Order: sequence, then structure tokens, then C-alpha cells
Amino acid sequence: MLRFESVGLHYPHAGRAGPEVLRDITASVPPGAFRWLLGPSGAGKTSLLRLMYLAVRPTAGRLSVLGTDIGSAPRDRLAALRRRIGVVFQDFRLLDHLSAFDNVALPLRLDGRGEGQIRADVTEMLRWVGLAGAEDALPPELSGGEQQRVAIARAVIVRPELLLADEPTGNLDDGQAQRLMHLLRELNRLGTTVIVATHNEPLVARHPAPALVLDQGQLVAAE
Repeated sequence: MLRFESVGLHYPHAGRAGPEVLRDITASVPPGAFRWLLGPSGAGKTSLLRLMYLAVRPTAGRLSVLGTDIGSAPRDRLAALRRRIGVVFQDFRLLDHLSAFDNVALPLRLDGRGEGQIRADVTEMLRWVGLAGAEDALPPELSGGEQQRVAIARAVIVRPELLLADEPTGNLDDGQAQRLMHLLRELNRLGTTVIVATHNEPLVARHPAPALVLDQGQLVAAE
């Protein structure tokens, strides 16, 4: 599913290479796994996730995602790969002018699916995340936990092979965080590889799983 071989990353700065934010990352994640991504603020978790969902390419080493070498893949190949990856962002990134239904339907419409199939799939997905009856609500009308569930539904509506979540419980209370974990674990049980970046140590303790641990841009533990 994911293979890092001495991967490094730096972002350009003023037309030149900036400092490395990740260096010498070597690890692999098998299909169907659940992994925590842990480390203090500034450790490089978000940058590592950006590599995983193909927002950037590595500037050193080799990264393989879903069997494709990201460093040498053409852009159209990366676009096809992104459709097999779901991402849940900490800030939700919902479109406030679209209803919950239309936010979740957006990836299917971009993929050219028929409206009949879209209605059936989105209705079922919103029911699965506990939002049946909220189809017409706009994001500002929903609670933080409800918005997060809409974001999850949007991320998984295309049945991704890989789901990445960046601090998904950061805006949730404990009860909402537990419900979110139930949804992610159920998705993993159904076969999706899931990687969750978090600072929530009590949540990790309640849901033990192997972890990738970063510190100052380096991988200091991988289970």
C-alpha cells in the first residue's frame, strides 16, 4: 500500500531548496492496515500525509503508493491514483454553500456518476455516518461533530483503498471522537487501509494499534 525508502522532503523557498522537513524516512504499510501517525507539533506529520495523498512528491529517496513510484509517475497517473485515496482534513474543507448531500456527492459527480446512483449512494453513506435527515442542511447549520461526519462521508463515498485523516478529532468532544473512531475502525474492517495523525494520547490508548512516530522530521519508531 505504502513504501518509503530513505524519503526526504523540502519545500522550495525563494526559488531555492528550503530546509528538509522530512529526512531518511523508511517504512512500509501493508494493505488493510490501521496505523496511527504520532509525534509532537512540528514533527512532520502533515508533510508525511501530504506525500501520501500525492500533494507533493519526495525530494529524496523513493515513495511507492498503491504500487506506483510517485517520483517518476506522470501527472495523469497521479490524478488517477488520487481517486483511490480519501482524505479527512482537520478543518473539514466543506463547501458552505452546498448542502451536506451535495458536499458528499461532489466526488461522485466529478467522477461522472449518474444522478440516480449518486442519490442512492449518498443517502446510504449519510445514514451510515448517522446523518440521515440532515441531507439538506448547510455546513454552518451543523455542529462540529456533524461537519466532521460529512467530511468522512465525502472522503469514503468513492470507496477509497487508502484513507488518511489529519487530526480528525481536534475539533471534537470525547463522545464525538469515540464515534469517529468507530466509523474509522468499521471502514478498516471492511478492507480500507487507514492512517490517522493525532495528538490525542487518550484516544490512542483506548484504541491500541501499530504506529508511525515522527520527531523533528525523522521516523523514530515504526511498528
